Amino acid sequence: MNNRLPDISLPFGVSDFLPDAAAKIGYIEDRIRRVFELWGFRRVITPKLEYEDVMALGLGDGLKNKTYRFDDRQTGRLLAFPPDITPQIARIVATRLAASPLPHRISYSGRVLRQTESQTGRSREIFQSGVELIGLDSPEADAEMVAMAVEALQGLGFSDFKIDLGQVEFFRGIVESSGLSGQPLRDLLEAVARKDASAVARICAESPLSEESRREIASLPRLFGGREVVEAADRVACNSRSRAALDNLRQVLDILDIHGVSDYLTIDLGETRGLDYHTGITFEGFVTGLGVPVCGGGRYDSLAGRYGFETPATGFTFDVLSLLQALERRPELEASTARDFLLFNRGSDRRQALETARLLRSRGYSTARDIIRRDVQPSLEYARRMNIRCMLVMGDESDKGVVRAIRTRDGKTVRLASDMLCRDGLMEYIEENQGE
Repeated sequence: MNNRLPDISLPFGVSDFLPDAAAKIGYIEDRIRRVFELWGFRRVITPKLEYEDVMALGLGDGLKNKTYRFDDRQTGRLLAFPPDITPQIARIVATRLAASPLPHRISYSGRVLRQTESQTGRSREIFQSGVELIGLDSPEADAEMVAMAVEALQGLGFSDFKIDLGQVEFFRGIVESSGLSGQPLRDLLEAVARKDASAVARICAESPLSEESRREIASLPRLFGGREVVEAADRVACNSRSRAALDNLRQVLDILDIHGVSDYLTIDLGETRGLDYHTGITFEGFVTGLGVPVCGGGRYDSLAGRYGFETPATGFTFDVLSLLQALERRPELEASTARDFLLFNRGSDRRQALETARLLRSRGYSTARDIIRRDVQPSLEYARRMNIRCMLVMGDESDKGVVRAIRTRDGKTVRLASDMLCRDGLMEYIEENQGE
C-alpha cells in the first residue's frame, strides 16, 4: 500500500502570502489607493482572463512572449492571463466607456502573471497598483503622473528616492535622423541602455553617419543627471523631433517645479525602455537599497487606437511586491499586521463578552473572541503569536464590573471599569498605562 502524499508544492514563481505578508500588502495598496482617490481617480476591476488575440493588440513583443495562453473549451479560442493591466484599461475605454466624456481618470489594483526563466528566480506574479489618465495630450497630465508617484512614495514613508525621467521621442529623433537600422541599431540600443560610451563610439565609427548624427549618438550615454542634462542635450540635438521632445520635457519640468517635487527628479535622455510602447515622457521610481524600480510609466498615445478609439493617454503603475521588499521591517508596516483585542471570558455567561466585542468593533477596534476553553496564559501566548496587541479578561466573579487588559508586548495588566471601554483613545490609554 502506497501512503505517500501527492506533490502539493506550488508551481515555480508563485507564492502563498500568509496573514502578516497579506496585511502588509493590503496596507501598501490602501495607502496608494488613497492617493489615487485624492487626485480624483476612480477604480475599475479588470478580469483575470482575456481572449489572447484581444489582449495581444495592446502588448509589445516583450510582453507577448511572457503571456500564459491556453484553450477555451467553450469557444475554441485562445485565452490569456493578462501580463499587464494597462491594455485592459485601453480596451475598457475603447468599448465600455467610448460614449463617456473625456478625460478618464482610472485607477486599478490587481495581480498579473508573466512567464519568467526559472534560473532568474523572479516571481511570475506581479501586484500592480496604478492609474491611467486618458484623453489629455498635455504636459500637465504627464507632470500629474510624476507628482502622484512622489506623493504616494512620501505617504509610504520614503524620503530617499528618485524619479528618473526620460523622453523617448528625443531618442527616436536621433535614431531617425541617423538612418541606423538592423543589427547596428540593435547594438546601439543595448549599448545605450548599458551607458557603454566605448561601445557607442565603436558603432559610430563603423557606421556611415553624418557628423551631426555622430555627435548626437555619442552624447546619449552621458545625458543622465540633473536639470543641466536638458541644456547639454539642447547643445547637441540638431533634428527637429528631438528638439520638440526637449521642449516638451522643459514644460513638464516647469510644472513639476510648481508641484514642489523637483528635488526628487533625475533625467535620463538615453533611456531606451518602452520604445515600442511609449510616445513621450517616461519615468521610473527608485528607492535606496533596492536595485529594481518600484514604479514606472509614461505617455502611450497610440494604445487605445489599437482597440479602435484614438485618444492620448498617460499613466503609471507601482510594483507592490517591490515596495514590500523596500519597506520590510519599517515600524509602520509592521504595525499594519497587528490586531487590537482578544476577548477571554472566565465565566460561563458569554453575553458580556459578545456585547463587549460588538461595542469595540463599533468603535473601530479589531476584536476576536477566544472561544476555545483554556487558561489565561495559553490564550495570552496565542494573542502574542497572532500579533494581537491586548487581551481583555472578563467574567471574573471575584471582580465584577472590572475588565483586565493584558498587554501582549510586556504582560502588564491595566484594570478597566466596564464603562471605560467606551472612552476615546482606549488603546492609547492601555498602551501608555504603567500597568501592574
